[in-house]
Amino acid sequence: METAKKERMLTGNKAMAEGIAQEMEQNDDVFVLGEDVGKYGGIFGSTEGLLDKFGPDRIMDTPISESAIVGSAIGAATEGMRPIAELMFTDFFGVCMDQIYNHMAKIHYMSGGNVKVPMVLTTAVGGEYNDAAQHSQTLYATFAHLPGMKVVAPTTPYDLKGMMISAIRDDNPVVFMFHKTLQGLGWMDPLEASVGNVPEDAYTVPLGKANVAREGSDVTIVGIQMMTVYALEAAERLAEEGIEAEVIDLRSLVPLDKETILNSVRKTHNILVVDEDYLSYGMTSEISAVVAEEALYDLDTPIKRMAIPDVPIPYSRPLEQHVVPSAEKIYKQVKDMLDS
Repeated sequence: METAKKERMLTGNKAMAEGIAQEMEQNDDVFVLGEDVGKYGGIFGSTEGLLDKFGPDRIMDTPISESAIVGSAIGAATEGMRPIAELMFTDFFGVCMDQIYNHMAKIHYMSGGNVKVPMVLTTAVGGEYNDAAQHSQTLYATFAHLPGMKVVAPTTPYDLKGMMISAIRDDNPVVFMFHKTLQGLGWMDPLEASVGNVPEDAYTVPLGKANVAREGSDVTIVGIQMMTVYALEAAERLAEEGIEAEVIDLRSLVPLDKETILNSVRKTHNILVVDEDYLSYGMTSEISAVVAEEALYDLDTPIKRMAIPDVPIPYSRPLEQHVVPSAEKIYKQVKDMLDS
């Protein structure tokens, strides 16, 4: 990782846009395409200010056709360019899944390694702002389950910039999932966690390496994006009662940093995995299986996991809050684990 020279406080969206801009300045093969990425700056601010800087030939507003957006990016990538294609909501993946899974993810393999697809597919994830069943999912595990793509989900502004630069430079297709709430947009009641120190110079954060966001000795809480934020809040409350929780921010699902998870479990002997995706067949299941296979006898209590029940995300605010994990729910679950 490159050494930072200067730090400033930026929101997540500005950090992400800055990372894209710096790579575009260094490499003429990098360009952006998608719905409302130009004049509007991305509906979640991920391309804010880029149209004025680079013009419509490199920041391309497209028709409403997800298949055309992803397909065009794949074609450009196979010809040596480094496109960044935005899928406005991850919920829309079904419209272009053939392009993503049968082409973007497989061309390198099916060509015997002769054709690279160095593209980034960015997509917004997350709920808790009453956008209902078709605009509130995270679907991390859906993409992570499909081989051929790297899948990353940064939490902090620092990681949003550094991992975006790493993703653009990577020769593999990367699905870059950014959380709406962590973009720091004013109309979404921005959290303190959506603002952070971001160096002015270009730097990289490795793909496939988790971050120990808080060290602890009594229980490991594994989260990603907003679940990391809630886990840290719960950990502070637990610390007031003498329980030291270690919080791991996954940052990357593919590659998955098993080593950091297992090292933590072998230290704390307890683990809770928290996810904003659905409970069944998801990230919580995968991490639980890894721990069960490789560190089962290091555990003092059974593995616990928390995620959204297998129901569509409700529009109703009380119902949505009921199904999405929270700091309060994490706190109570850890207390129950250790009290038992």
